[in-house]
Amino acid sequence: MDYSEVIEFVKKTTSENSRPDLYPFRNRYEHTMRVYRWAIRLQAKLGGDLDVVVLAALLHDVGWEKGRPDSEVSAEIAVEYLDSINVDPGMIVRVGEIIMMHEDKDTDKDLSLECRIVMDADLLDEVGSVGVMWDCMETALEDEASYKRAYYKIKESYRNIKPKISWCKTDPGRNEFAKRLQLMESYIYQLERELF
Repeated sequence: MDYSEVIEFVKKTTSENSRPDLYPFRNRYEHTMRVYRWAIRLQAKLGGDLDVVVLAALLHDVGWEKGRPDSEVSAEIAVEYLDSINVDPGMIVRVGEIIMMHEDKDTDKDLSLECRIVMDADLLDEVGSVGVMWDCMETALEDEASYKRAYYKIKESYRNIKPKISWCKTDPGRNEFAKRLQLMESYIYQLERELF
């Protein structure tokens, strides 16, 4: 399957719908592309249907509508789009189900391998280096921005993120999450040595 057309659809659709971004540096299309790349990496280790994984990863955040769950709107848009490009109906159902479930990170339901892969890829985004960068950029936009304020923001994010490792649905996802936590711990330790 040629994913370039799907990528162009995602780029166009996410730029057209008016989901408000809290921060000017956050971009749903860029987030989607990071999730897509991680989904491919996880699928290469775990197997599963590559087309289902890729389509679900690319379309998981394509929709937004005020007053409705993002996953519901994204699933509707994905199903309609995939039908318009003549994707197999069985595959469309599987992709739609994954998109509907992807935000329910603490579920204990029996999930398909493809769903677990997409959920982990989504969870991994903005943890680790990208998360540290996000905290620094967010702090820079605040009044009285400083290195120390960024440090405290990073430390708070680390405390909030650390327990979410239990949300990982695959061993490779959990291993990557743990590596990113370790990177954050090392960064915080080094920053403390340099700032205090």
